[in-house]
Amino acid sequence: MTVSTPCIRICTLDATGAMCLGCGRTLEEIGAWAGYDEPMRRAIMASLPGRLAPPAKRLPACPPSVPR
Repeated sequence: MTVSTPCIRICTLDATGAMCLGCGRTLEEIGAWAGYDEPMRRAIMASLPGRLAPPAKRLPACPPSVPR
């Protein structure tokens, strides 16, 4: 039986050491992956694109009003 996995063999942790930048899983999820049932793995995999998406570009702050 094949286990679904999002692993792309780019195992690098984020700056906090909590999430893989390759697949988006947390360290807890990676460690428990083999014990999850297939529906749980698929549910986690469905959430990964949002975790890996770059933060939205912020618009620059409006300059303060100039008193007249």
